[in-house]
Amino acid sequence: MRLIQFDDQGQVRAALVESEQQVRLLDCDTYTLSNRAISAGQSLSDAVTAALTDTRLDYQALVDDKRLLPPLTHPDPAHCLVTGTGLTHLGSADTRSAMHAKAQAAEEDLTDSMRMFKLGVEGGKPNAGEIGAQPEWFYKGDGQCVVAPEAAIPSPAFAQDAGEEPELAGLYVIGEDGLPWRVGYALGNEFSDHVTERFNYLWLAHSKLRACSFGPELLIGELPAHLEGTSSIQRDGETVWEKPFLTGEANMAHSLANLEYHHFKYSGFRRPGDIHVHFFGTATLSFADNIKVREGDRFEIRIDAFGRALRNPLRVEADAPAITVHSL
Repeated sequence: MRLIQFDDQGQVRAALVESEQQVRLLDCDTYTLSNRAISAGQSLSDAVTAALTDTRLDYQALVDDKRLLPPLTHPDPAHCLVTGTGLTHLGSADTRSAMHAKAQAAEEDLTDSMRMFKLGVEGGKPNAGEIGAQPEWFYKGDGQCVVAPEAAIPSPAFAQDAGEEPELAGLYVIGEDGLPWRVGYALGNEFSDHVTERFNYLWLAHSKLRACSFGPELLIGELPAHLEGTSSIQRDGETVWEKPFLTGEANMAHSLANLEYHHFKYSGFRRPGDIHVHFFGTATLSFADNIKVREGDRFEIRIDAFGRALRNPLRVEADAPAITVHSL
């Protein structure tokens, strides 16, 4: 079962994807639907069934009219927290470590990236009831940094790079009881500044404060352990870069449960009513293949199990005047 959200004459509405050509309207948005399910003690799929209307819409028309929205949103973007974890996928450490330094075989010569990856390989999939190794964690922003599918991803004028990161994102609602509830999963483009990150890994936090996108479809239910997708960059109607990528727990050093635990163990991330978008990491980047994107290039990320591809063109923002802090 997969859901989308779209702009319905200024209102956010959810719809069930019935086919590549058709969606069936629900009587509310995904956030309202999720809270209904939590309050009623029912599954989200049951809540979807109860919320279905008889109205069916042309899916492609919603895409062409740029009416798609992220598949989970909060009425107040400040109550949507966007975060992620890195070095979670088998092979991700090679890409990361190559940005900073060459890893040597001796433990004392390992880069910090390789040490963090090694921790995940050794302890990222704990047995039930046990706590595993902490992953790398980063903050991207609140809901204002989220760009709708098909909309342009902005890169600030001060950025040194504007690179895609094809990932899975977990989408969550915090219930009134303060418990996190997973709504489902979506394709994500975590989007980062890899040149800034490469200069010094202590600038990783800076490199992640960029826009992102996820969707267009929300996958409800169990996530397949093995997922194969493709990430590509289109320029003037032609593919300038394309590469397969693997995700799902079978291709990860950490279990999803371990990544979720280490995020939601902080009480500040369990504020009732909030939603969370948490990116699970990747091992495939066009930047690693020395691709430099240009304004107007379109990122395209696809996994068949998630329906339609996530597509976003790149827009480079105009230079802005320096920010001056004023005294009161």
